[in-house]
Amino acid sequence: MRIIFLGTPDFAVASLRAMVKAKHNVVAVVTMPDKPAGRGMKLQQSPVKQYAVSQNIPVLQPEKLRNPEFIEELRSFKADLQVVIAFRMLPEIVWNMPPLGTINLHASLLPDYRGAAPINWAIINGETVSGVSTFFLKHEIDTGDILLSAACEIGSNTTAGELHDTLMHLGAEVMLQSLQLIKEGKTQGNPQAAGSEKIAPKIFKNHCLIHWAQSGEKIINLIRGMNPYPSAYFILGSKQVKVFKARFEPNTPAGEPGQIICDQKSYLKVSCLDGFVYLLDVQMESKKRMDIESFLRGNTIGSDL
Repeated sequence: MRIIFLGTPDFAVASLRAMVKAKHNVVAVVTMPDKPAGRGMKLQQSPVKQYAVSQNIPVLQPEKLRNPEFIEELRSFKADLQVVIAFRMLPEIVWNMPPLGTINLHASLLPDYRGAAPINWAIINGETVSGVSTFFLKHEIDTGDILLSAACEIGSNTTAGELHDTLMHLGAEVMLQSLQLIKEGKTQGNPQAAGSEKIAPKIFKNHCLIHWAQSGEKIINLIRGMNPYPSAYFILGSKQVKVFKARFEPNTPAGEPGQIICDQKSYLKVSCLDGFVYLLDVQMESKKRMDIESFLRGNTIGSDL
């Protein structure tokens, strides 16, 4: 099969690398245009482009996916199948182009957690199981017929970053299995179940704010689900403080939610609805990330938030 791969971040690279190593015929890669980044604002290539270039695979970087010149160039590769992982939404003229269709790898057990941030929301919502699904693209986002899925456990301390890496490698395995099925002639998946109430919308800054009037379990899940990015945070004085790690101590709160108890040396705990949240790994705005003891050495903490 002649395959075109569409993707951008590291999550997609794992599957592309697995496909190349398995000798699949990846004839071209489509990824985001190079973007300025860092202090010097130098143009940086996406991880997918970096890998594709290292393997001498042609790279397409359209600004607009409906551009007639891009469509013509894409068509010139005569792909039998397209594989899309962690890319932007495709217009029908793109996903419906190859005769075998376009398959997508999504980081959830569909139909649960359709949307842009399935890894984060699974942990924020306290799920104990996640997984990956491959499916054939159609008009509605993340609703196509499922080819394969595979599950994995989410530990009580698992962060979004850790689950990302687990699903990245699991996804590469499932993608190879899916390509084998298609190669053997299975080009129809199984229809998804009815829509799920568990959704995964794009995350904005307001989603990251810690609300101390919630239960300790919800607060810890938020911190885990935003670690390492985009990071849960609270406001201390006039500064934003990101929290990467914390632990919950069930108790009768000593005061109103948001009250700080701190010895100025080794611990800082904040009262919540049903106990205390001990902050363990934080980062003050414009400062380095550090453990709580290092943080307290350089900051005098007040009594409430």
